[in-house]
Amino acid sequence: MKTPRKLRIGVIGAGRIGRVHAETVAYTLPEAELVSITDIDRGAAEAVAARCGIPTVARSSREILAGENVDAVLICSSTDTHADLITEAAQAGKHIFCEKPIAHDLEKIDAALDAVSRARVKLQIGFNRRFDANFARVRRAVETGEIGSPRLLHIISRDPAPPPISYVKVSGGMFLDMTIHDFDMARFLIGHEVEEIYVSGGVMVDPEIGRAGDLDTAIIVMRFSNGVIGTIDNCRQAAYGYDQRVEILGSRGKIATENCYPNEATVSTGSEVRRDLPLNFFMDRYLASFSAELRAFVDAIISGRETLVTGVDGRIPVVMGLAARKSYDEKRPVRLSEIDRSVARR
Repeated sequence: MKTPRKLRIGVIGAGRIGRVHAETVAYTLPEAELVSITDIDRGAAEAVAARCGIPTVARSSREILAGENVDAVLICSSTDTHADLITEAAQAGKHIFCEKPIAHDLEKIDAALDAVSRARVKLQIGFNRRFDANFARVRRAVETGEIGSPRLLHIISRDPAPPPISYVKVSGGMFLDMTIHDFDMARFLIGHEVEEIYVSGGVMVDPEIGRAGDLDTAIIVMRFSNGVIGTIDNCRQAAYGYDQRVEILGSRGKIATENCYPNEATVSTGSEVRRDLPLNFFMDRYLASFSAELRAFVDAIISGRETLVTGVDGRIPVVMGLAARKSYDEKRPVRLSEIDRSVARR
């Protein structure tokens, strides 16, 4: 699809992440402009439109996709709408940025990716952590051999507080909602596919989460195709805030990232040495990465290059999440090929 010099973007969804993405385009991406926005809550769409100077508040996503003045869409609506909207946007000839996950069902994902392939439009999935400067530095150390051959990967990802139970019930479960980011990070950092997953977990934060059929605390052990052993440490609640760390041990050394803080000050007294708590949640911790991922999306369209997080990159973490749930339920290691044979062939 031919695009003008300034990419014209429509936004579908004006909730928390839709607002962030709209502000990013409006205030930091001169190569793009927002031309329309829609949300099932029209008031929310109108508020974002007023804040970001968006000229049109559309009645529906179909109105945006039918617009001849729209080159690309940002899909920021609820997960259950993602796959259908990707299909509809592709059929309308629009380039697509979609928040994760594409869907909880592999058949729906495959149908959406097939529509994108047939339409020959670009698709980028919103795994923003790839664009975080700390994690990008870890990937570079692995890619360049700076720490030698990787042996062990450890990802710590803990939220400051669990989401509402109403959200838990429709989230697809912790593995497809929270851990999915860590699954993507594992693939990205090591640069190889995971072959097998084993989970030990439970309900240690809120019994209501268990009654909703989910868990809130887990250790996930992964074995990669190149022999690396990885672990993911997840919990829905960390009393001290948002805990986001990574360590990779290699044959020549290690690389590790620590949490991000609102300041670098340290208070030292006769009784203690302390600092302020880490940035409290993803809206603060990953704000720069949200901006970087949209810039990469716009650049890919303007330059004609492939997006940096493809539809396949969006699909495989869902396979990993399904394998993790199967491992937890059956109390055994699960090979990803049990869930989907195409992953084993990659």
